[in-house]
Amino acid sequence: MVYNWLNRLQDALFPPRCRLCGAPGAAGRDLCPGCHADLPWLGAACVRCALPLPAAGQLCGHCQRQPPAFDRVIAPFRYAAPLDHLVQRLKFHQDLAMARLLGQLLAEHLARQPGPRPALLLPVPLHRRRLAERGYNQSLEIGRVLRARLDIPLAPALARRVRHTEAQTTLPARGRRGNLRGAFRLAAAGPLPAHVAILDDVLTTGSTAGELARLLRAAGARQVEVWVLARAAGRGTGAEL
Repeated sequence: MVYNWLNRLQDALFPPRCRLCGAPGAAGRDLCPGCHADLPWLGAACVRCALPLPAAGQLCGHCQRQPPAFDRVIAPFRYAAPLDHLVQRLKFHQDLAMARLLGQLLAEHLARQPGPRPALLLPVPLHRRRLAERGYNQSLEIGRVLRARLDIPLAPALARRVRHTEAQTTLPARGRRGNLRGAFRLAAAGPLPAHVAILDDVLTTGSTAGELARLLRAAGARQVEVWVLARAAGRGTGAEL
């Protein structure tokens, strides 16, 4: 209720403006209707890892051969233009205001999903070195919007990234899982809820999500989802967000 009132006040004082073309925004978003329609919606995808596929309702080859540790990925978009520009503005250009728009888009998609919601939301943690370089965790910033809109507790302290790793996208597929082995540690805070969601901006191969999911399951979580804004058309998911 308070969030809705503050949101209306912000819209009145600072009317939404499209972050792609500069036209007036609509529906409380910093996107005009035309640019919203032109976003790269995901469409048909693997029912487990959300890899784009020619037809819906199927498992991709990788998930058939080696099922990931998480149960499913929910993503509204493919990682393609012009959405990639919006994500990069938040992630690499200190554009923290972009978290509001990206969080809105993800929250709207999640609100349409059937079934029970998770009891806890875990933003993928950054190593302290990367956090010092960037100044913020983009997944946590998106998570703040989801917490307010969907009323799901956010648990940024549940996991820590204890080892600085190379960027997953710079490594061959076989090296990605080894790159992340032992990179995360869960806080010793008692048993976890049965249903937990991992949150990040983009899922590429699934290695980061898979490593965190394994830790969550070992700590008692029985259902682990992965929530991302976009799914890259990368190969498989046993392995970056």
